[in-house]
Amino acid sequence: MIHREQHGSVTLLRVERGKVQALDLELCHELADAVEHVDEWDATRAVVLVGTGGAFSAGVDLKRVLAGGAAYTDQFLPALDRALGALFCCPKPVVAALNGHAIAGGYALACAADIRIMARGKGRVGMPELAVGVPFPWLALESVRLATPVEHLQELLYLGETYNADDALARGLVDEALEPDALLRRALEVAQRLACVQPAAFALTKRQLRQPSVDAWKRQHAHETMVRLAWAAPETAEAIRAYLESLKK
Repeated sequence: MIHREQHGSVTLLRVERGKVQALDLELCHELADAVEHVDEWDATRAVVLVGTGGAFSAGVDLKRVLAGGAAYTDQFLPALDRALGALFCCPKPVVAALNGHAIAGGYALACAADIRIMARGKGRVGMPELAVGVPFPWLALESVRLATPVEHLQELLYLGETYNADDALARGLVDEALEPDALLRRALEVAQRLACVQPAAFALTKRQLRQPSVDAWKRQHAHETMVRLAWAAPETAEAIRAYLESLKK
């Protein structure tokens, strides 16, 4: 599910799962395994994360959530936190190359990176959790909050709109928007530039920026319990079913 390629001092991690890289228990753990061991890769000074085909990640595998119920979500939500935390706390620069849809949990992953570059086309970004009927895990929301200009944050979260590359750029949701055939080349260029920064200096600066959020995340046990209970509630399952049916229409 996670394919690793080396491009000089930049490691490319390509996510491949199904048609849209939907996030499930196994994918989250495999992504976390890869990113958590980045310090062991001697040749790696920066990371590029990209999806496959027409999607970076279209978000959580909601069908799996419905099929697995509370027993599944009790395992999945900590796994999602682990994947987000690995990216959010990665000491090396991480560039998210949004090759297509980055929706909900997929966009949260992109926000946990340091730079977001998006291809123009059919792909959209957004956080429609409230439209789906599920609350935000704390770290997912914090990653998005830190990456989003304050004047657009409530629009993004409360209204659940999704945006194409140019509209996302205009709102500060991504750092660059460009043609699809230029995406990977540009992402590698940006990563290579970041790779030239003295590693210890970069890691310390990133830690200074994000440590207050990491500390707060570690204190969110009560909130995370409420999130897990909400995801497992029967009314949430009904809301997810209704949302999936609306997508078919």
